[in-house]
Amino acid sequence: MTTSGGGRQPATGDLGPGSALAVGIGVRPGTDAGRIVRAVRAVVGDNTIRCLATLDRRAIEPGVLAAAATLGVPVVAFTAARLADVDVRHRSDHASAAVGTPSVAEAAALLAGHGELVCDRTVLEGVVVATAL
Repeated sequence: MTTSGGGRQPATGDLGPGSALAVGIGVRPGTDAGRIVRAVRAVVGDNTIRCLATLDRRAIEPGVLAAAATLGVPVVAFTAARLADVDVRHRSDHASAAVGTPSVAEAAALLAGHGELVCDRTVLEGVVVATAL
C-alpha cells in the first residue's frame, strides 16, 4: 500500500456512531470490480461506506458499477471541472493530463463527504482510494 505524502493513515478503526465514509476512487478504464472492491476494503476496513465517488466518465464503467453493487452503495459522479475546483493535498500531473483534473479520488471523496478527509490518496492494485466523512 502506498500513501502519498505521509498524511493520515487508512481508515481502519471505528470512526464513531453513525459515521459513514464517502469513498473517492480513481481508476483507469476497464478496471475490474474485484480490484476496486479489494482496494476499497483494504482502506476502509470494517467502516461503513456511504458511497463511491468518482469522475463522471468513470462512474459508468462496468467495473465501478459492479463494485458499487457488491459494496451495496450508490455511485456519485462529478465532472472534471468540479473536481478541479477542490483544494486537495495531493495533485497529480498524470491525472490532470489524462482526465482534466489534478485529483479524482481525494476531490471526489471531499465533495461526496462533508469536507473532512479521513484517508489521503492511497494506491492499491492501481486503484486510487481516498475517504472523507
